[in-house]
Amino acid sequence: MWRILVICLSLCIAGSSSAQSVIRLARIADIPDQYVGGEMLRAVYAKLNIRLEFEDVPGKRALALSSAGEVDGEIQRIGTLSRDYPTLLQVTPAINYIEPAVFTTRLHFDVDGWNSIRTYSIGIVRGVGSSEAGTRGMDRVTATTSLESLIKMLDADRFDVMVTDLFSGLAAVRKLNLQTRIYPLSPPLERISIYHYLHERHRDLVPKVGQVIAQMEASGELAALREALVKQVLSTR
Repeated sequence: MWRILVICLSLCIAGSSSAQSVIRLARIADIPDQYVGGEMLRAVYAKLNIRLEFEDVPGKRALALSSAGEVDGEIQRIGTLSRDYPTLLQVTPAINYIEPAVFTTRLHFDVDGWNSIRTYSIGIVRGVGSSEAGTRGMDRVTATTSLESLIKMLDADRFDVMVTDLFSGLAAVRKLNLQTRIYPLSPPLERISIYHYLHERHRDLVPKVGQVIAQMEASGELAALREALVKQVLSTR
């Protein structure tokens, strides 16, 4: 999916030396914001003459692989990840952001933070740290293995609401042609800065990647790339 933009980015990067290093990152499968973050990082690493490869796996599996060093890191995760996975080192500044949002099929209310959904039955994707943290301690939370299964369960009325990143949810709902039935409530629950992580064996690479991210952020290149990627994903759904 999204082949056109991937091919274009790959061709741009291919002009680098054939002696490029390769970094393999865990990517949560079928989550559109992970695709966007990965392509943003592809552009970052190209400036360091490093090629990226991705391992598409469920969220929990991604953390198992990256924290054990079986892959080189994570595309993007919430800022507290290193607390629970100390072998993963945070790269600063943030590479991206997400806006966890509430999706439903029949409810209408103004969202006012996480507590405003506490009384409902809630679906989340297992291994997505923002959703797990936001719903922690709530009584009726169901965790699914993928965003697609989450959406299908909401469509079947298995719970009242689901929580996922606004952009990812819109893209995935459109892919399943359920946009006339499933809709987001406003506003999003919050906006969360998310960070790239590398395994501790790449400790020396962390500040180099962070410096490129900072430069691309300051120039506006990073924001422009994100905007183009988001528009491209949503236009192909």
